[in-house]
Amino acid sequence: MPSTTPTVAEYVVDRLADLGIDRVFGVPGDYAFPFDDAIEASKRLEWIVCANELNAAYAADGYARINGVSILSTTYGVGELSALNGVMGAMAQRLPIFHIVGAPSTHIQKQGLITHHTLGDGVFNNFKAASESACCVTTNLTPDNVIDEMERVIREALRLSAPAYISVPMDLARMPIIGKPVKGVPLNQIKRVKSDPANLEAAIQFVADHVNAAKSTIALPTHLVAIYGLTNLLLDLINKTNMPFATTPMDKGLISEGHPNYQGIYSGMWTNPPELKTKVESADVVLDIGGVIFEDFNTTFWTSNINAQKLLTLGDNFVRMADKIFTGVALEDVLSGLINKIKPLQKASSSNAPALMPLVGNPSDPTSSDNLYPRIQRMLKAGDVYVVETGSSTIHSTPMHLPEGVGFQTQTLWGSIGWATPAAEGICMANKAGRTILITGDGSHQLTANEIGVMGRYGIKPIIFVLNNNTYGVEIVLSEVGPSYDDLAKWKYAQIPAAMGCDQWFSARVGTVAELDAAIEKANSFDGASYIEVM
Repeated sequence: MPSTTPTVAEYVVDRLADLGIDRVFGVPGDYAFPFDDAIEASKRLEWIVCANELNAAYAADGYARINGVSILSTTYGVGELSALNGVMGAMAQRLPIFHIVGAPSTHIQKQGLITHHTLGDGVFNNFKAASESACCVTTNLTPDNVIDEMERVIREALRLSAPAYISVPMDLARMPIIGKPVKGVPLNQIKRVKSDPANLEAAIQFVADHVNAAKSTIALPTHLVAIYGLTNLLLDLINKTNMPFATTPMDKGLISEGHPNYQGIYSGMWTNPPELKTKVESADVVLDIGGVIFEDFNTTFWTSNINAQKLLTLGDNFVRMADKIFTGVALEDVLSGLINKIKPLQKASSSNAPALMPLVGNPSDPTSSDNLYPRIQRMLKAGDVYVVETGSSTIHSTPMHLPEGVGFQTQTLWGSIGWATPAAEGICMANKAGRTILITGDGSHQLTANEIGVMGRYGIKPIIFVLNNNTYGVEIVLSEVGPSYDDLAKWKYAQIPAAMGCDQWFSARVGTVAELDAAIEKANSFDGASYIEVM
């Protein structure tokens, strides 16, 4: 009778599925065939075969932003290196992606045979350091260590909220595991970081004392709160304390912008509304929840000016204010402890920012940023996730006041153009609450547009706006010159879905306000994917 003991590959994918993952993004390859076959045979996972490994990494990034965790599968060498830029972006965003890499068999390695996907030197660890540099934890699995190692890798990837690198030679991947399998629990049942009790008590009291003594406090919550699954806990704290809050562009949409305590976007000199900059920087305490990244684009070229003596940071496992720091304290435990420690503040006043951008443009006017973004704002509704590509799309979308229950995803820190198209694929597959609406510039889209065919293959229904100005628009802004190397190949974008087999998609090319309005009306009512090229 065949053995019922799972192979190493079968055990790894099944153990990761326990976390609540239902898809694997990647590209198959011969060294990874044991994993490819295990994924294909799994009743819990669906293989999403992407156009290339970089797209797969971006899609896994997007999926993890909504689902909390994801799986990426590539082959050794050429596959893992092609994915590396996307995994690095997930590292910057603090996303736990489990990157599984199938390696040459130990038979090949021990004999030093020259084989494909190597440098022809008989060395089989040339790429290991590069892939490991994008991860917080790594492992090389065997039948006898796979059970213990998977628990260690899962624990560390979730504790540090960062990618993990799992390498397995293909012969070992097909061998049965040795030992008793572990049955895991979904991500939302796992306590990811534990606190030192004494330090925790002291840290909570320290934070509460400073906030309670302050005449004015404002919170700046960050995306790390959502990544650790603590959004509801943060909402409890804000609701019970009446604490006003704002976010930086990187953290936009973390909490619904329809919340009465929402004040706007804090971003240095591009803060919106402008008076919020003074409100934040003059507060007695700025409660930084998760660790604001004071990066050039996030704070408009470092024009934020928060006094370090007033910045009280609740990090993933520390609390810090000026030279006072508490370590070994989990963000979850600190937030829980503060809910009944902070005295309710005077009811926060809402931002004076207009709820809607002015709707401009006559029907015959050519499409432009001024008349496009107010219309996108009006089409958003609760449950939607608005995905914005790095570049000029971010500049126009960040000030947009999102309706109640609308999410927002972008890649401010890593800023790798092309991210948004495949990331929207992963987000769309994980977002069960509503639609996924993507806006991308043509320069970014040209890097990863081949993922459109994958979206069609798996039947997802995003709404995609591609802005066609035949140039790298944000480069023009940054360079102030507009050299010829910013010009693009002149694609006919609206023809891409049909060319890639997406025959049931609604596609349109619009150049006037009337055409744009008609296309948005069609996309809103269409039971399928929509692709709108905006001139």
